[in-house]
Amino acid sequence: MCKSSLHSFLQALPKCEQHMHLEGSLSPDLLFTLASRNNISLASADPAFASPEALLDRYDHFSSLDDFLHYYYIGMSCLIHETDYEQLAWDYFTRAKSDEVVHAEVFFDPQAHTGRGVKYETVVDGFEKACQRAAAELGISTKLIPCFLRHLPVEESPVAFAQMEPDLGSGRLAGIGLDSTEKGNPPQKWKEVYMVAKAKGIRRTAHAGEEGPVEYIREALKELDIERIDHGIRLADDEELMREVAERKILVTMCPLSNVRLRCVKEVKELPIRTFLDKGVNFSINSDDPAYFGGYIQDNYCAVQEAFNLTVKEWERIARAAVAGSWCDDSRKNALLQEIEATITKFSSA
Repeated sequence: MCKSSLHSFLQALPKCEQHMHLEGSLSPDLLFTLASRNNISLASADPAFASPEALLDRYDHFSSLDDFLHYYYIGMSCLIHETDYEQLAWDYFTRAKSDEVVHAEVFFDPQAHTGRGVKYETVVDGFEKACQRAAAELGISTKLIPCFLRHLPVEESPVAFAQMEPDLGSGRLAGIGLDSTEKGNPPQKWKEVYMVAKAKGIRRTAHAGEEGPVEYIREALKELDIERIDHGIRLADDEELMREVAERKILVTMCPLSNVRLRCVKEVKELPIRTFLDKGVNFSINSDDPAYFGGYIQDNYCAVQEAFNLTVKEWERIARAAVAGSWCDDSRKNALLQEIEATITKFSSA
Protein backbone atom coordinates (compact mmCIF):
# COMPACT_ATOMS: atom_id res chain seq x y z
CA MET A 1 0.00 0.00 0.00
CA CYS A 2 1.36 3.42 -0.87
CA LYS A 3 1.62 6.10 1.81
CA SER A 4 0.02 8.80 -0.28
CA SER A 5 -3.03 10.63 1.04
CA LEU A 6 -4.66 9.70 -2.27
CA HIS A 7 -4.34 5.96 -1.69
CA SER A 8 -8.03 5.45 -0.87
CA PHE A 9 -8.99 7.43 -3.96
CA LEU A 10 -6.62 5.45 -6.16
CA GLN A 11 -7.97 2.19 -4.79
CA ALA A 12 -11.56 3.22 -5.49
CA LEU A 13 -10.91 4.75 -8.92
CA PRO A 14 -12.49 2.58 -11.67
CA LYS A 15 -9.69 1.31 -13.89
CA CYS A 16 -9.31 0.18 -17.49
CA GLU A 17 -6.39 -2.08 -18.26
CA GLN A 18 -5.18 -2.38 -21.85
CA HIS A 19 -1.75 -3.94 -21.36
CA MET A 20 -1.84 -7.23 -19.48
CA HIS A 21 -0.69 -10.59 -20.81
CA LEU A 22 -2.86 -13.42 -19.52
CA GLU A 23 0.11 -15.78 -19.53
CA GLY A 24 1.92 -13.16 -17.46
CA SER A 25 -0.61 -13.54 -14.66
CA LEU A 26 0.44 -17.15 -14.06
CA SER A 27 1.43 -17.06 -10.40
CA PRO A 28 4.01 -19.56 -9.10
CA ASP A 29 1.33 -21.19 -6.95
CA LEU A 30 -0.98 -21.76 -9.91
CA LEU A 31 1.97 -22.78 -12.09
CA PHE A 32 2.94 -25.55 -9.68
CA THR A 33 -0.69 -26.61 -9.30
CA LEU A 34 -1.06 -26.98 -13.07
CA ALA A 35 2.30 -28.73 -13.39
CA SER A 36 1.24 -31.31 -10.83
CA ARG A 37 -2.18 -31.75 -12.41
CA ASN A 38 -0.71 -32.18 -15.90
CA ASN A 39 2.27 -34.32 -14.81
CA ILE A 40 4.86 -31.81 -15.98
CA SER A 41 8.30 -31.70 -14.35
CA LEU A 42 9.73 -28.19 -14.14
CA ALA A 43 12.84 -28.53 -11.96
CA SER A 44 14.83 -30.09 -14.81
CA ALA A 45 14.21 -26.99 -16.96
CA ASP A 46 15.83 -24.59 -14.48
CA PRO A 47 16.86 -24.84 -10.80
CA ALA A 48 14.62 -21.86 -9.98
CA PHE A 49 11.61 -24.15 -10.52
CA ALA A 50 12.47 -26.08 -7.35
CA SER A 51 9.59 -24.40 -5.48
CA PRO A 52 7.18 -21.45 -5.75
CA GLU A 53 9.34 -19.55 -3.25
CA ALA A 54 12.53 -20.12 -5.24
CA LEU A 55 10.80 -19.02 -8.41
CA LEU A 56 9.51 -15.81 -6.85
CA ASP A 57 13.01 -15.04 -5.63
CA ARG A 58 14.38 -15.53 -9.15
CA TYR A 59 11.73 -13.16 -10.52
CA ASP A 60 13.32 -10.41 -8.41
CA HIS A 61 16.52 -10.61 -10.45
CA PHE A 62 15.60 -10.40 -14.13
CA SER A 63 18.47 -8.89 -16.08
CA SER A 64 16.55 -8.14 -19.28
CA LEU A 65 13.41 -8.85 -21.30
CA ASP A 66 14.98 -12.00 -22.71
CA ASP A 67 15.90 -13.23 -19.22
CA PHE A 68 12.26 -12.82 -18.18
CA LEU A 69 10.98 -14.53 -21.33
CA HIS A 70 13.05 -17.62 -20.53
CA TYR A 71 10.90 -18.20 -17.42
CA TYR A 72 7.74 -16.94 -19.08
CA TYR A 73 7.77 -19.62 -21.77
CA ILE A 74 8.78 -22.43 -19.43
CA GLY A 75 5.92 -21.48 -17.13
CA MET A 76 3.28 -21.50 -19.83
CA SER A 77 4.26 -25.05 -20.79
CA CYS A 78 1.99 -26.10 -17.90
CA LEU A 79 -1.04 -24.79 -19.79
CA ILE A 80 -2.50 -27.77 -21.64
CA HIS A 81 -6.27 -28.05 -21.27
CA GLU A 82 -9.13 -25.63 -21.79
CA THR A 83 -9.77 -25.61 -18.04
CA ASP A 84 -6.16 -24.51 -17.45
CA TYR A 85 -6.66 -21.43 -19.60
CA GLU A 86 -9.98 -20.64 -18.01
CA GLN A 87 -8.49 -20.95 -14.52
CA LEU A 88 -5.54 -18.74 -15.44
CA ALA A 89 -7.74 -15.94 -16.79
CA TRP A 90 -10.27 -16.27 -13.98
CA ASP A 91 -7.49 -15.86 -11.40
CA TYR A 92 -6.51 -12.61 -13.09
CA PHE A 93 -10.07 -11.30 -13.30
CA THR A 94 -10.80 -11.96 -9.63
CA ARG A 95 -7.61 -10.15 -8.67
CA ALA A 96 -8.44 -7.32 -11.07
CA LYS A 97 -11.86 -6.95 -9.45
CA SER A 98 -10.22 -6.30 -6.09
CA ASP A 99 -8.27 -3.47 -7.74
CA GLU A 100 -11.48 -1.94 -9.18
CA VAL A 101 -10.75 -2.91 -12.77
CA VAL A 102 -13.99 -2.39 -14.70
CA HIS A 103 -12.72 -3.04 -18.22
CA ALA A 104 -9.81 -5.26 -19.27
CA GLU A 105 -8.33 -5.70 -22.73
CA VAL A 106 -5.96 -8.63 -22.33
CA PHE A 107 -3.22 -10.02 -24.54
CA PHE A 108 -2.41 -13.66 -25.17
CA ASP A 109 0.11 -15.49 -27.37
CA PRO A 110 -1.54 -18.18 -29.55
CA GLN A 111 1.73 -19.16 -31.24
CA ALA A 112 3.33 -20.00 -27.90
CA HIS A 113 0.66 -22.66 -27.39
CA THR A 114 -0.03 -23.99 -30.89
CA GLY A 115 3.72 -24.32 -31.42
CA ARG A 116 3.84 -26.98 -28.68
CA GLY A 117 0.78 -28.87 -29.83
CA VAL A 118 -2.08 -27.17 -28.02
CA LYS A 119 -5.04 -26.48 -30.30
CA TYR A 120 -5.83 -22.85 -30.99
CA GLU A 121 -9.48 -23.49 -30.08
CA THR A 122 -8.46 -24.86 -26.68
CA VAL A 123 -6.71 -21.60 -25.82
CA VAL A 124 -9.43 -19.24 -27.03
CA ASP A 125 -12.32 -21.29 -25.67
CA GLY A 126 -10.76 -21.38 -22.20
CA PHE A 127 -10.00 -17.67 -22.13
CA GLU A 128 -13.43 -16.79 -23.52
CA LYS A 129 -15.19 -18.76 -20.78
CA ALA A 130 -13.32 -16.77 -18.16
CA CYS A 131 -14.24 -13.52 -19.96
CA GLN A 132 -17.91 -14.49 -19.92
CA ARG A 133 -17.71 -15.27 -16.20
CA ALA A 134 -15.97 -11.94 -15.57
CA ALA A 135 -18.86 -10.10 -17.19
CA ALA A 136 -21.59 -12.12 -15.49
CA GLU A 137 -20.12 -12.45 -12.00
CA LEU A 138 -17.75 -9.51 -11.63
CA GLY A 139 -19.17 -6.83 -13.91
CA ILE A 140 -15.88 -6.55 -15.81
CA SER A 141 -16.14 -6.06 -19.56
CA THR A 142 -13.32 -7.64 -21.54
CA LYS A 143 -11.59 -7.83 -24.90
CA LEU A 144 -9.19 -10.56 -26.04
CA ILE A 145 -6.20 -9.49 -28.16
CA PRO A 146 -3.92 -12.16 -29.70
CA CYS A 147 -0.30 -11.16 -30.33
CA PHE A 148 2.28 -12.24 -32.86
CA LEU A 149 5.59 -13.29 -31.31
CA ARG A 150 8.58 -11.30 -32.51
CA HIS A 151 11.13 -14.00 -31.76
CA LEU A 152 9.48 -16.45 -34.15
CA PRO A 153 10.03 -16.37 -37.95
CA VAL A 154 7.95 -13.64 -39.56
CA GLU A 155 6.61 -16.08 -42.14
CA GLU A 156 4.74 -17.89 -39.37
CA SER A 157 2.60 -14.81 -38.69
CA PRO A 158 0.25 -15.21 -41.72
CA VAL A 159 -0.40 -18.80 -40.63
CA ALA A 160 -1.29 -17.60 -37.14
CA PHE A 161 -3.42 -14.81 -38.61
CA ALA A 162 -5.37 -17.31 -40.69
CA GLN A 163 -6.27 -19.16 -37.48
CA MET A 164 -7.35 -15.95 -35.79
CA GLU A 165 -9.18 -14.37 -38.72
CA PRO A 166 -12.66 -15.91 -38.23
CA ASP A 167 -12.65 -14.82 -34.58
CA LEU A 168 -11.31 -11.38 -35.47
CA GLY A 169 -14.06 -11.00 -38.05
CA SER A 170 -16.80 -12.07 -35.65
CA GLY A 171 -15.57 -9.83 -32.84
CA ARG A 172 -14.71 -12.74 -30.58
CA LEU A 173 -11.18 -11.32 -30.71
CA ALA A 174 -10.83 -7.54 -30.61
CA GLY A 175 -7.71 -6.95 -32.69
CA ILE A 176 -4.06 -7.92 -33.07
CA GLY A 177 -0.88 -7.11 -31.17
CA LEU A 178 2.87 -7.68 -31.43
CA ASP A 179 5.06 -8.64 -28.47
CA SER A 180 8.13 -10.61 -27.28
CA THR A 181 11.79 -9.68 -27.94
CA GLU A 182 11.90 -6.15 -29.35
CA LYS A 183 15.64 -5.71 -29.95
CA GLY A 184 16.59 -6.71 -33.48
CA ASN A 185 12.96 -7.14 -34.47
CA PRO A 186 11.76 -3.83 -35.95
CA PRO A 187 8.01 -3.46 -36.48
CA GLN A 188 8.25 -3.19 -40.27
CA LYS A 189 8.96 -6.95 -40.47
CA TRP A 190 5.25 -7.48 -39.73
CA LYS A 191 3.98 -4.87 -42.20
CA GLU A 192 2.41 -7.40 -44.58
CA VAL A 193 0.17 -9.10 -42.03
CA TYR A 194 -0.74 -5.78 -40.40
CA MET A 195 -1.78 -4.29 -43.74
CA VAL A 196 -3.97 -7.33 -44.40
CA ALA A 197 -5.55 -6.78 -41.00
CA LYS A 198 -6.07 -3.08 -41.70
CA ALA A 199 -7.76 -3.82 -45.02
CA LYS A 200 -10.18 -6.08 -43.18
CA GLY A 201 -10.99 -3.41 -40.59
CA ILE A 202 -9.18 -5.21 -37.76
CA ARG A 203 -7.80 -3.08 -34.92
CA ARG A 204 -4.04 -2.98 -34.37
CA THR A 205 -1.58 -2.31 -31.57
CA ALA A 206 2.08 -3.23 -31.00
CA HIS A 207 4.81 -3.17 -28.38
CA ALA A 208 7.29 -0.47 -29.34
CA GLY A 209 9.81 1.68 -27.51
CA GLU A 210 10.23 -0.57 -24.46
CA GLU A 211 13.78 -1.83 -24.92
CA GLY A 212 13.80 -0.75 -28.55
CA PRO A 213 14.52 2.85 -29.67
CA VAL A 214 12.02 5.60 -30.40
CA GLU A 215 12.47 4.82 -34.12
CA TYR A 216 10.52 1.60 -33.51
CA ILE A 217 7.56 3.68 -32.34
CA ARG A 218 7.69 5.85 -35.43
CA GLU A 219 8.00 2.75 -37.60
CA ALA A 220 5.06 1.01 -35.91
CA LEU A 221 2.88 4.06 -36.46
CA LYS A 222 3.92 4.50 -40.09
CA GLU A 223 4.41 0.94 -41.33
CA LEU A 224 1.84 -0.94 -39.20
CA ASP A 225 -0.60 1.96 -38.79
CA ILE A 226 -1.18 1.00 -35.15
CA GLU A 227 -3.94 2.62 -33.13
CA ARG A 228 -2.21 2.20 -29.76
CA ILE A 229 1.41 2.10 -28.57
CA ASP A 230 2.28 -0.53 -25.97
CA HIS A 231 4.99 0.56 -23.51
CA GLY A 232 6.19 3.51 -25.60
CA ILE A 233 8.49 4.95 -22.95
CA ARG A 234 11.05 6.02 -25.58
CA LEU A 235 8.48 8.32 -27.15
CA ALA A 236 9.82 11.10 -24.92
CA ASP A 237 13.10 10.96 -26.91
CA ASP A 238 11.43 12.56 -29.95
CA GLU A 239 9.59 15.86 -29.44
CA GLU A 240 8.10 15.88 -32.94
CA LEU A 241 6.75 12.34 -32.65
CA MET A 242 5.43 13.02 -29.17
CA ARG A 243 3.54 16.01 -30.52
CA GLU A 244 2.06 13.88 -33.31
CA VAL A 245 0.94 11.17 -30.89
CA ALA A 246 -0.65 13.80 -28.64
CA GLU A 247 -2.47 15.47 -31.54
CA ARG A 248 -3.79 12.13 -32.83
CA LYS A 249 -4.82 11.10 -29.31
CA ILE A 250 -3.06 7.75 -29.65
CA LEU A 251 -3.01 5.94 -26.33
CA VAL A 252 0.31 4.80 -24.84
CA THR A 253 -0.19 1.81 -22.54
CA MET A 254 2.52 2.22 -19.89
CA CYS A 255 3.68 -0.50 -17.46
CA PRO A 256 5.80 1.16 -14.74
CA LEU A 257 6.76 -1.76 -12.49
CA SER A 258 7.53 -3.90 -15.54
CA ASN A 259 9.90 -1.23 -16.87
CA VAL A 260 11.79 -1.22 -13.58
CA ARG A 261 11.89 -5.01 -13.18
CA LEU A 262 13.22 -5.46 -16.74
CA ARG A 263 15.79 -2.70 -16.22
CA CYS A 264 14.45 -0.36 -18.88
CA VAL A 265 14.70 2.28 -16.14
CA LYS A 266 16.19 2.10 -12.64
CA GLU A 267 13.24 3.72 -10.88
CA VAL A 268 9.64 4.63 -11.67
CA LYS A 269 10.51 8.31 -11.32
CA GLU A 270 12.65 8.01 -14.47
CA LEU A 271 9.60 7.26 -16.60
CA PRO A 272 8.15 10.09 -18.74
CA ILE A 273 4.89 10.31 -16.78
CA ARG A 274 5.26 14.04 -16.09
CA THR A 275 6.50 14.70 -19.63
CA PHE A 276 3.50 12.96 -21.15
CA LEU A 277 1.10 14.89 -18.91
CA ASP A 278 2.75 18.21 -19.78
CA LYS A 279 2.82 17.44 -23.52
CA GLY A 280 -0.77 16.17 -23.68
CA VAL A 281 0.07 12.54 -24.50
CA ASN A 282 -2.74 10.16 -23.59
CA PHE A 283 -1.56 7.17 -21.59
CA SER A 284 -2.87 4.50 -19.24
CA ILE A 285 -1.21 2.64 -16.36
CA ASN A 286 -1.11 -1.16 -16.60
CA SER A 287 0.47 -4.26 -15.04
CA ASP A 288 1.94 -6.09 -18.10
CA ASP A 289 2.96 -9.46 -16.56
CA PRO A 290 1.95 -8.96 -12.93
CA ALA A 291 2.80 -12.42 -11.59
CA TYR A 292 6.39 -11.90 -12.73
CA PHE A 293 6.89 -8.20 -12.01
CA GLY A 294 5.68 -7.94 -8.43
CA GLY A 295 2.58 -5.84 -8.94
CA TYR A 296 -0.95 -5.77 -10.33
CA ILE A 297 -2.60 -2.60 -11.57
CA GLN A 298 -3.23 -1.04 -8.16
CA ASP A 299 0.44 -1.54 -7.27
CA ASN A 300 1.38 0.31 -10.46
CA TYR A 301 -0.99 3.17 -9.66
CA CYS A 302 0.56 3.48 -6.20
CA ALA A 303 4.11 3.35 -7.57
CA VAL A 304 3.34 6.18 -9.99
CA GLN A 305 1.73 8.24 -7.24
CA GLU A 306 4.69 7.84 -4.90
CA ALA A 307 7.10 8.79 -7.69
CA PHE A 308 5.21 11.79 -9.10
CA ASN A 309 2.71 12.96 -6.45
CA LEU A 310 -0.06 13.48 -8.99
CA THR A 311 -3.25 15.40 -8.28
CA VAL A 312 -6.81 14.09 -8.48
CA LYS A 313 -7.24 16.09 -11.70
CA GLU A 314 -4.21 14.43 -13.24
CA TRP A 315 -5.48 10.98 -12.29
CA GLU A 316 -8.82 11.91 -13.80
CA ARG A 317 -7.01 12.70 -17.06
CA ILE A 318 -5.27 9.32 -16.98
CA ALA A 319 -8.49 7.45 -16.18
CA ARG A 320 -10.42 9.23 -18.92
CA ALA A 321 -7.64 8.65 -21.45
CA ALA A 322 -7.74 4.94 -20.66
CA VAL A 323 -11.46 4.88 -21.43
CA ALA A 324 -11.07 6.90 -24.62
CA GLY A 325 -8.32 4.57 -25.86
CA SER A 326 -10.23 1.38 -25.08
CA TRP A 327 -11.71 -0.75 -27.84
CA CYS A 328 -15.17 -1.13 -26.31
CA ASP A 329 -18.20 0.57 -27.84
CA ASP A 330 -19.42 4.08 -27.03
CA SER A 331 -22.17 2.82 -24.76
CA ARG A 332 -19.68 1.00 -22.55
CA LYS A 333 -17.31 3.96 -22.64
CA ASN A 334 -20.06 6.28 -21.43
CA ALA A 335 -20.88 3.91 -18.57
CA LEU A 336 -17.20 3.74 -17.58
CA LEU A 337 -16.87 7.52 -17.65
CA GLN A 338 -19.92 7.84 -15.41
CA GLU A 339 -18.33 5.47 -12.89
CA ILE A 340 -15.14 7.51 -12.90
CA GLU A 341 -17.06 10.77 -12.51
CA ALA A 342 -19.06 9.37 -9.57
CA THR A 343 -15.88 8.32 -7.79
CA ILE A 344 -14.21 11.68 -8.32
CA THR A 345 -17.31 13.51 -7.10
CA LYS A 346 -17.45 11.32 -3.99
CA PHE A 347 -13.83 11.98 -3.03
CA SER A 348 -13.96 15.66 -3.97
CA SER A 349 -16.86 16.26 -1.61
CA ALA A 350 -15.42 14.16 1.23
